[in-house]
Amino acid sequence: MKEIILNLLEQGKYADAKIEIIKMNVVDIAHLFEELEQQKLLVIFRILPKEIASGVFSYISNELQRYIIESITDKEIKNILDELFFDDTIDFLEEMPSNIVKKVLKNTDESTRNLINQFLNYPEYSAGSIMTIEYADLKKEMTIEQAIKHIKHTGVDKETIHTCYVIDEFRKLEGVVSLRKLILSEDNVLVKDIMKTDVIYVNTHDDQEKIAALFKKYDLLSMPVVDNERRLVGIVTIDDIIDIIDQENTEDFEKMAAMQPSEEEYLKTNAFILAKNRLTWLIILMISATFTGKIIRNFDAVLQSVVILTAFIPMLMDTGGNAGSQSSTLIIRGLALEEIHLKDVFKVLWKEFQVSLLVGIVLSALNFIRIYYFEKVDLLVSVTVCVTLLFTVVLAKIVGGMLPILAKKIKVDPALMAGPLITTIVDAVTLIVYFSMAKWLLGI
Repeated sequence: MKEIILNLLEQGKYADAKIEIIKMNVVDIAHLFEELEQQKLLVIFRILPKEIASGVFSYISNELQRYIIESITDKEIKNILDELFFDDTIDFLEEMPSNIVKKVLKNTDESTRNLINQFLNYPEYSAGSIMTIEYADLKKEMTIEQAIKHIKHTGVDKETIHTCYVIDEFRKLEGVVSLRKLILSEDNVLVKDIMKTDVIYVNTHDDQEKIAALFKKYDLLSMPVVDNERRLVGIVTIDDIIDIIDQENTEDFEKMAAMQPSEEEYLKTNAFILAKNRLTWLIILMISATFTGKIIRNFDAVLQSVVILTAFIPMLMDTGGNAGSQSSTLIIRGLALEEIHLKDVFKVLWKEFQVSLLVGIVLSALNFIRIYYFEKVDLLVSVTVCVTLLFTVVLAKIVGGMLPILAKKIKVDPALMAGPLITTIVDAVTLIVYFSMAKWLLGI
């Protein structure tokens, strides 16, 4: 299909291309737009039916959204805004420069403009900034027949009607009822008799990470958002939560790799920005690594006395760093999924100690066989290396397990306590243990 459309566009047969394009899903059309030259994209965008065009607009990149808004007329902008869901409008405007925002706001009525400005003033990554106002609301005094008629009348412009929210005359949230329950109930039954009153809801200023956790915990498709007086002001839907989970996971991966998180796609990000995002942590880690060199210099006499000790430094440091990274990765993920809490610190400590002891004994035994029997290294040197390896693995796994929890306790992102930082700390500890053990066992 894509090849056919591209060929038609190359031949300038835009009417035929339009016929083929409107057969596609709006998401697939958006992906097609990313591959087109901007001039051809604009021609196709303008000849698409406005409901399809607005759907495509919500899925294309910020760069293309900006190009389209800058290129089309005020009337065309108004057509897009009329068809866009309100939360998609907010998501789009949050990423645009002020001149684009002004151009868009100019083409909205006063009430919509005030509402958009209110949403744009919510803190970034809060419930208020990601919610939509397009939801189905009911009154508890309605009969089921009246409620269904109300949904049929007002639901056409709502983002979702699977869950309806029951509010009083002051718009305070009183309960929820599913469309399924409404349809299966008798016409003369009142909404208040079938609604659930134990509603899971969030405040407009709650962080999006907390909201994502609640969606996962309660298997929700949507969640109401209330203000400080518990008045219903909007809902968050599952499609927005999926985007948030993807965004949060990406951010955690970047932090765990010692990089400044970026919201831009890799191939669309300037090389200087990528370098800047990576440079800060590389400088910090490079400076901290100088402590490792200082430790080696302080134990220079030990190395000169038994030169072969030098050969095992890389193995000890690498094993310690890898062991610590394994633990920190699991704990960071557990904290993110709320499988591990701050109160579990001693459980984590005990479990990591058990794991590290088992892993350390196996690694030390295998290493002793390799060093002593195959490489014919002196017995005391072999024992020094293997005992150090055992201590290193135990310490590395305990440090790797504890640091993310400590970070959570002091309200720092646990993802920062990942591979590179853990490795740097463990390297220093490993060398101190190694040389201290050598001085003691070898009598240096």
